[in-house]
Amino acid sequence: MSSQPKIHLDRVAKTYPGSRIPAVDELTLDVEEGEILVLVGPSGCGKSTTLRLINRMIEPSSGRIMLDGEDVTKANPDKLRRRIGYVIQQIGLFPHQTISQNIATVPKMLGWEKDRIHERTEQLLTTVGLDPEQYRDRYPKELSGGQAQRVGVARALGADPDIMLMDEPFGAIDPITRERLQNEFLRLQEELRKTIVFVTHDIDEAIKMGDRIAILGERSTIRQIDTPERILAYPVDDFVDDFIGTGSTIKGLNFQQVSGLKIPDYPAISVSDDPQKGIAALQEAGREWLVLLDDQGRPVRWLREDDLRGAAPGQYDGRGEELGDHLSPDDTLFHALELMVQSAAGKTCVVDEAGRFQGVVEMAHLNKAIRRAQYEARAHYEELERA
Repeated sequence: MSSQPKIHLDRVAKTYPGSRIPAVDELTLDVEEGEILVLVGPSGCGKSTTLRLINRMIEPSSGRIMLDGEDVTKANPDKLRRRIGYVIQQIGLFPHQTISQNIATVPKMLGWEKDRIHERTEQLLTTVGLDPEQYRDRYPKELSGGQAQRVGVARALGADPDIMLMDEPFGAIDPITRERLQNEFLRLQEELRKTIVFVTHDIDEAIKMGDRIAILGERSTIRQIDTPERILAYPVDDFVDDFIGTGSTIKGLNFQQVSGLKIPDYPAISVSDDPQKGIAALQEAGREWLVLLDDQGRPVRWLREDDLRGAAPGQYDGRGEELGDHLSPDDTLFHALELMVQSAAGKTCVVDEAGRFQGVVEMAHLNKAIRRAQYEARAHYEELERA
């Protein structure tokens, strides 16, 4: 990222005619190049108004709007909007135009050659997962909600803008389609690295989509702005804590991986080992469960001391409990928790790429990871206060 923010709002305010209370009250905000900044807050807090101030669909009452260090507060608003992609919940496709014509809207305004426009629309249909042969000549009424939203994203990308504004773009879609579109958009962002300001009222969507989140109170007052993981680990006040809601600690496990844990040795025996070896290992470790490994070192079952008594080497079939799914080092601790609560042993095994046993994740590991994240987040804010 460059030292200069891509977007800088300098004490931007908006008071509507006939009102003495500002909808946005001297908001100062930076958006870094290539990031997704999510504006989230309760209904009526001014987040959509803030978004529309950036491309001056709503004119600010005071303050400055800076793009790449350039003051665009008084620039030609039509030219400004052609530099910025805009996606809204209602999509707003032109019903009398084909899908290709809709996507070509801004390139046509900019005077692009026909061949260049055609190439761009074909490319964008492919990019958003719509076959050009099948969709280019359709009309909006012939699309599903998810398909129409994809076209809305493609149209916003038409002239390849550096900046995109997205106002609850997935809010009017069923949950399954919404999750799929969110995942596809994040994949697309990995390739394009646009600077995106994204508005939602859904904290879970904000956590999933944002590189950073700005939680807004009344009149677009920033109550906390930070990475999702830091906000979840350390809400700075009761407003933020209440808005995030219950389960924030658990949600924070999505941002930590198994590879970040220090996993100690855990008792395990091979199918060819004498059961007495397993009993001795359990007693020495003070554990209830050990892991049974096959002859390739892959975990196959959980065994307790009672399961080992009376067994013979190589004859462990049907003893103990099924292991369930395994973890890989790249899995999140949230996924680890899901597997642990389904496991008879209340813990789960970690394996390498070949499926070989690497260790066991237990609840104590998650507890330690959560406390470490909270400590680091608190230390970060204490450092900011001292600066």
